[in-house]
Parts: sequence; C-alpha cells; structure tokens
Amino acid sequence: MSHSTRRSVCAGMLVLQAVVLFLFGVVSIGITDIGAGPSLGMGAGLAALCVVAAGLLARPAGYVLGWLVQVVSVALGVVATPMFFLGVVFGALWLGAYLLGNRVDREKAERLVLEEQWQAEHGR
Repeated sequence: MSHSTRRSVCAGMLVLQAVVLFLFGVVSIGITDIGAGPSLGMGAGLAALCVVAAGLLARPAGYVLGWLVQVVSVALGVVATPMFFLGVVFGALWLGAYLLGNRVDREKAERLVLEEQWQAEHGR
C-alpha cells in the first residue's frame, strides 16, 4: 500500500493550519504589543513549521512535529486569547485526521488481503 490516507489528511490539516498561523502573525500586529517584525516572524515561522511537519509525515518525526504544532497553537492563547479556541479546534481536527486516517489505512489493508484471498480461491 503506497498511499497513506492518514498522511494525506494530516498533511492537509497542517497546510490549512499554516495559513491560519501565518494570518495570526499578521493579525497579532494590531492586537498585541509585540511589534510588526516579531509578529510577522512568529506567524511565518509557525507556518513554516507546519509545512516542514507536513513534509516529514513519511517518518514518525513528522507526526511528533505535528503534535508539537498543536501544543504551540494552543499556547499562543497567552499571546492572543482567541488562539486558545483556534488551537483547540485545530488540535481536535488534527486528532480526527490522525485517528480516522489510521482507520481508513487499516481498513484498506484488510480489504487488500481479502481481495487477494478471494482471487486465490477463485483463480483470478
């Protein structure tokens, strides 16, 4: 099985989260006292972290980095309170993508085995 549903769905979630975290950096200019440079740097850095994590999902380290992104997203609520909510939402979406992706991959593998057994029994 060369195509992992978990990997695809989790990568999609991280790319969406990268957009939100970049925009958080832009918005935080007006709602915090951090300053424009650091705010944009923080948003761009977090967005880049999401993209790197998405690219590493072929390895276990990518998922560890993805979970770290979720923790950091919730922790950003200290900087801007709405990020507590957005961090929890993205954390829940990430968890759902991870668990449901695992389930789909497992069911695809089981189906492949059953198809191979059926073909062996029916000579096709």
